[in-house]
Amino acid sequence: MDCYTADWNPLGEAAFYRKFELYSMDWDLKEPLRDCLVAAAPYGGPIALLRNPWKKEKSPSIRPLLQIYSSSGVALASLLWKSGPVVLLGWSAEEELLCVQEDGSVLVYGLHGDFRRHFSMGNEVLQNRVLDARVFHTEFGSGIAILTGAHRFTLTANVGDLKLRRMPEVPGLQALPSCWTVLFQDRVTLVLLAIGPDLYLLDNTACSGVVPPGLAPGVSDFLQMAVSFNYRYLALFTDTGHIWMGLASLKEKLYEFNCNIRAPPKQMAWCSRPKSKQKAIVVAWERRLLVAGDAPESIQYKQLTIEVLLDRLVLRRLYPLAIQICEYLRLPEVQGISRILAHWACYKVQQKDVSDEDVARAINQKLGDTPGVSYSDIAARAYGCGRTELAIKLLEYEPRSGEQVPLLLKMKRSKLALSKAIESGDTDLVFTVVLHLKNELNRGDFFMTLRNQPVALSLYRQFCKHQELETLKDLYNQDDNHQELGNFHIRASYAAEERIEGRVAALQTAVDEYYKAKNEFAAKATEEQMRLLRLQRRLEDELGGHFLDLSLHDTVTSLLLSGNNKRAEQLARDFRIPDKRFWWLKLTALADREDWEELEKFSKSKKSPIGYLPFVEVCMKRRNKFEAKKFAARVSPEQKVKAFLLIGDVTQAADVAIERRNEAELSLVLSHCTGASDGATADKIQRARALAQRK
Repeated sequence: MDCYTADWNPLGEAAFYRKFELYSMDWDLKEPLRDCLVAAAPYGGPIALLRNPWKKEKSPSIRPLLQIYSSSGVALASLLWKSGPVVLLGWSAEEELLCVQEDGSVLVYGLHGDFRRHFSMGNEVLQNRVLDARVFHTEFGSGIAILTGAHRFTLTANVGDLKLRRMPEVPGLQALPSCWTVLFQDRVTLVLLAIGPDLYLLDNTACSGVVPPGLAPGVSDFLQMAVSFNYRYLALFTDTGHIWMGLASLKEKLYEFNCNIRAPPKQMAWCSRPKSKQKAIVVAWERRLLVAGDAPESIQYKQLTIEVLLDRLVLRRLYPLAIQICEYLRLPEVQGISRILAHWACYKVQQKDVSDEDVARAINQKLGDTPGVSYSDIAARAYGCGRTELAIKLLEYEPRSGEQVPLLLKMKRSKLALSKAIESGDTDLVFTVVLHLKNELNRGDFFMTLRNQPVALSLYRQFCKHQELETLKDLYNQDDNHQELGNFHIRASYAAEERIEGRVAALQTAVDEYYKAKNEFAAKATEEQMRLLRLQRRLEDELGGHFLDLSLHDTVTSLLLSGNNKRAEQLARDFRIPDKRFWWLKLTALADREDWEELEKFSKSKKSPIGYLPFVEVCMKRRNKFEAKKFAARVSPEQKVKAFLLIGDVTQAADVAIERRNEAELSLVLSHCTGASDGATADKIQRARALAQRK
């Protein structure tokens, strides 16, 4: 039996593997790889090599050779490179070779070296040249990202449907970043780059600084970065020799490993462990290869679960040992390190022989922004231990302002709670704190507190508009806000006052406030409204009917409809209603009354400032063709065709259009020639057109 299993090796706890040769490697390279640009296609696809004489001191007149191999080293194509200097080779998802040149043009070749097409990455790239480039793959297709000599990024997410996008400027970028890569999150392509110890993330609109959570201190430069093929994971290699591994969103750290090598690696890439979903990073130097990533669980904890073991260590306050086990087993932070650190912090606040300042600083230095740790929960424990000042200091480290407020209210720090509630942007939370302050402070102190918080004051005003109008007036009085006081009395005159005398008095108060606010327009308009109210009251007393609270135009219309034309004309003069507007009001009112005799007299009283086409329109609107014909003849020449068409006289409309030789009017009349009876008119128009063309 041993002879059948001798070449099998264990893999983890429940699997074995063996190696045997499936095919031979046929590589026969003519150039050292270190002198070549190399591109390997995804999923074990072809590999392209191009000797790179442009970065060497040799004469650039020597034409390099572009070679394409299968992944086992079988030569597929070889051709002399006759174009310009190449910055990057990369394969598309369709296994097309993308050759990015220094001038921004991209040459595309097939698997066997056949030229397919070329395209440019834009004039800006052409002018500033290409410093560096990346080929990447997303659900939209294969894309290219370019870093130009102007230190700006340009990219396209799909080389098959070229749409260039210029990324925002990176502040302070004056040279090549130490490393950079392309990310893809929420269907948006991003660029992540490093400048010294700082990381920047570029999206469609902005450049933002980002910090990897839990990064070991002392980093002064990022030397290499790699993103996993599915863009879920990111690895960073620092000048301290640490490899940080986490989510590409930079919201969670998965693992950090000190390889004790500070030299920049040649390459770094993600890979999966065989027959496992665990992820690992392969890092390559000139003569060294390192694999860092998830490790299998140890068998000794099979019966005693990890959770129980960690709980026992925490109870014994063996926090460092518990954290080391979490790191070794790569447990999720919320289940492992975060939970342990929270327990440690709650223990730390009980050490009353240490000052509040020192305890708060020690907790923050240890926890930082560790995911899953709530500073507000730790602060609550400190408050429960009678250490109020320590609780306040710990709350300063809580990133979620909304989580700080309940404890601050409980600790009677309402003004600080108000500031934190405003920072949270939660209006319901702000209202809660404001009402708490209202019950806690005297009226003067309450108003003074709100004056120092404009957001809270604005929200409280909105509340008062619906619930406490008198409080709203007090707020405006305290601020000497005469404009808003004027607005307040305007609203009060209609909402609270029923008697006309009370309403006028409220409006007069509003006028006084507007003058104090130096808003003469509002003051004059309010005075006009007061005059109109008094006049409407007098009209009701003298004529009966309803006039109060009508607009000026509706008041005039009501007078006209009731036959009080003289009163209406006097009102129009008193309030300086323009002639055109008054004619429209009277025309409409007379037509509504069907007082056609008065309408005709009105039309002859003087030359109409609105013309006579409106008379035709209102008559036809009320289906009085007889009266409409009277006014059609008085319409100005440029409107006569329309007037005759309104009354249905196509023949006269045609005669006017022919006489005026207006092509637009002729076409308009023709469009109205629909029945058999209009055939002669249509023929007349066509003859007139033909005659005009001969002339």
